[in-house]
Formats: sequence, C-alpha cells, structure tokens
Amino acid sequence: MKQPVIWRIILLLAVTVVLSACGGNTSQQPTASQPKTIQPTASQPKANVEGTVWVADEEGNSITVIDASTNQVLTTLTGIEGAHNLQAAPDGKTVWAVSGHDSLAVLINAVTYEVYGIVPTGSMPAHIVLSPDGKKAYVTNGADNTVTVIDVETRMSTATIPVGEYPHGLRPSPDGRWVFVANAKSTTLSVIDTQSDTLVADIEVGESPVQVGFSPDGQVVYFSLNAENALGKVDVAKGSLVGKVSVGGGPIQVFVTPDNKYVLVANQGTQDSPSTSVSIVDVATFTVVATIETGKGAHGVVIDPSGRYAYITNIFENTVSV
Repeated sequence: MKQPVIWRIILLLAVTVVLSACGGNTSQQPTASQPKTIQPTASQPKANVEGTVWVADEEGNSITVIDASTNQVLTTLTGIEGAHNLQAAPDGKTVWAVSGHDSLAVLINAVTYEVYGIVPTGSMPAHIVLSPDGKKAYVTNGADNTVTVIDVETRMSTATIPVGEYPHGLRPSPDGRWVFVANAKSTTLSVIDTQSDTLVADIEVGESPVQVGFSPDGQVVYFSLNAENALGKVDVAKGSLVGKVSVGGGPIQVFVTPDNKYVLVANQGTQDSPSTSVSIVDVATFTVVATIETGKGAHGVVIDPSGRYAYITNIFENTVSV
C-alpha cells in the first residue's frame, strides 16, 4: 500500500493525556481560579511557534514544546491545570490553551513562554480554535453544551452559543465563514455562522462524533464517529452526510493533508482494548489505503504545513509518534 507521508515512528517524550479527556466526566466541577505562573524548565524559546510542536499534557498539568527539526524537547511549561487542547494564533506569536480544571482560555507568549492573558469560558472547556484572521477564538464547553466566542483583541467573551450535547472538537472553515462542532454525546455536528455567531444548523451524522476537519477547499467536512469506528464526511454546501468508511477502533481526532489527498484518523480504542494505529483515507476514493502502527491509544493528530510529517499523541503510552 502506498503511504502518503514519510513515517518515522519515534517515541519522543512522556505526555499524560487521560482517556476521560474525550469520554467526558460531567460530574467534575471545575473552579475558576487563576492559573499558576508558567515555569519553563529548559532551553531558549524559538522566535515564534514556527518549527515547534506543542503538546497538552492534561494529567501532568503541563505543556511540552518539541523542536520539530530534532524531535527533542525544548521545554516543559507547568502551571496550567488540565491543559487539554492548544491552538497557535495565525501570526505564530501566541499559543492558546484551555484549562479544563479552571474553565479558562489561556494566552501564552510563544517567544517567552509566559502567560499574558486569561479569559473565562464555560464549564469543562475542551477544544479551542481561532478564526483564520486571528480576530476571534471559539471554545467548546463540554458540561454546558455551549461554545464560547472570544474577541482576541479585547480578550473578552462576546457570545455563548448553545450547541449539541457534550461539544468537543471544532474547526473553522478555511474562509472563516463557518465553525463546525462535533457533539460527542449525540449524533450531530453543529454549524455556527461566524458573521452572527449563532447556531444555524445541526446535521445528523451518526454516533459520537468527536472531532472534525475541513478539506483545504472548504467543500467537505470529515469527522470521527467514535462509537461506529468510522470516518464520515459532510458536503458543506448541501449540509448533509454524504459518506462513511470504517477505520480503526475508537477513532478520535482527524486531520486532512495540505494537498487534500488524504485524511488521517487517530484510532484510540479504549484503555482495556487500545488501538495502535492511524488510518489513512484516500480522499478521491474515500477508502482506507494504509494503516500505520503507532503507540497505544492514538488520540491527537496534526500534520506539519509541508505535509511531510504527522504527529500523534498516544495516551496509553505517554508518547508521541512522528
């Protein structure tokens, strides 16, 4: 089978992302305390986020920064409680983190590694994304069934949008017109109109969608269906489901290659029966063309801008595969 990217499976570092990060524990009551001061433990920072990989170490209450050219740890930042998800700003100067324990969005200077802002969110925030122009941030709040909208310049919440049950992953369309939200405890994707910051549609897709990923042209949204062991796709213009394909056990995050040829799906499985693979789906045929072995519990997946390497967090081994 052909492999669309060069795969070097390297165990880089310890990461501590727990299974409940995507399973959800709605009995947990996060507090709204200020995060502790972040303390870098090694190395000088880069000029900006370019050339680095940032990993949210949720159980360790830390963030690990990796030099992508050497696959070595640059530094570990401590002090953000329950850091579950990260997002780099379009200018590369800021990394946003969500603190699930403290119900905050946290702004980190990518040059100095210092926290320079916090914004309250809803209860149990999970994922954060920025609009392509960098002016707004959107945060899913798992316990509230809402999305918080943040004005980046003022660092103030400007809207709270009701969505489906237990919203988790979300991503904006390439043109910034829409934000699609995966509702992990339901069967829908919620669609947010970013001009009005209101919910405009709920699309029926299947059991337990966890994360979404847009094609580079914005015409298709792909999403994991955790309970169905499948990847689905929605035609954005039609606003409807147009296909599903079986992948590995318990898929979580998805990412589309920059050339729009493949979708990578991280198959986590469960703690009792962990999956150890990433499924490679050909966009043109919508079939699985390769299965790449990873560590136990492949969870997060991102692809570098060149499309050459992918980075996968393995939550049951506390490692990252490249």
